[in-house]
Amino acid sequence: MGVQGLNAGDSVSPAETRRLAALAESLGYRSWWAVEHVVLPSPRVDPSPADPDQPMLDPLVGLGFVAAVTSTLELGTGIVILPQRNPLVLAKQVASLDVLSGGRFTLGIGTGYLEPEFAALGVPFADRGRRTDEYIDAMRALWFEDAPAFDGKYVSFSGVDAYPRPSSARIAVGGASDGALRRALTRGNAWLGIGSPAETAANLRRLRRLSAITERSDSLGALEINIIATVPLDASVVREYEDLGVSQLIVYPGGSDLPVDEVMEKTIGLVQ
Repeated sequence: MGVQGLNAGDSVSPAETRRLAALAESLGYRSWWAVEHVVLPSPRVDPSPADPDQPMLDPLVGLGFVAAVTSTLELGTGIVILPQRNPLVLAKQVASLDVLSGGRFTLGIGTGYLEPEFAALGVPFADRGRRTDEYIDAMRALWFEDAPAFDGKYVSFSGVDAYPRPSSARIAVGGASDGALRRALTRGNAWLGIGSPAETAANLRRLRRLSAITERSDSLGALEINIIATVPLDASVVREYEDLGVSQLIVYPGGSDLPVDEVMEKTIGLVQ
């Protein structure tokens, strides 16, 4: 199991982040996932996920802090909105976090869905899917090629290099559109989905249909299935996810009326 979203809301102070990260690690959680929105519409409008005054730490900065106060907890972005980022700057940040965490980092990415956020950042909203694919390819070129070079529509470079190189540079692709599922198959080490067991089952059927007609590189390995749960959990619901082939179930402890500590302790007990 993993926990998500504790870089937002009431848990953003250094003391609370340190405490909750230590708790997650001691309870046996596998991973800690940080969410992202650079800006939010003000006043709030659908489909914005939060009020504009809700505190939300930058995920990479927050994960750097968590890396320093833990030793075994895996770290991930759930997600970084990739088309809003400069891919070379992000590649350097990913490599740095990978090195400082001892290889514990997974870059979870998505294309985003809040048009006002894109407009504020000066990034075109319409081509975000194509931009995402190209940015992934450009970052992997910088991470893994002996003489990194890339020539695309949105990013081009040659005659440069960047060290340190990341040890693994794992990418988890978020989203449930056909484009996102194809992206997970062609460019991801993991798929990061969200939903109930029934919604997950439907998405996995679509993923299997697409996998039959989509080429996947052997270098990516088997596609890991990570799901952010959206329903109350008990042992039977956890078993439903497990029976679907979910590798890792990710929960948001801050989404309950109960104290975060109590939710984390109760939830991890379902799989121990």
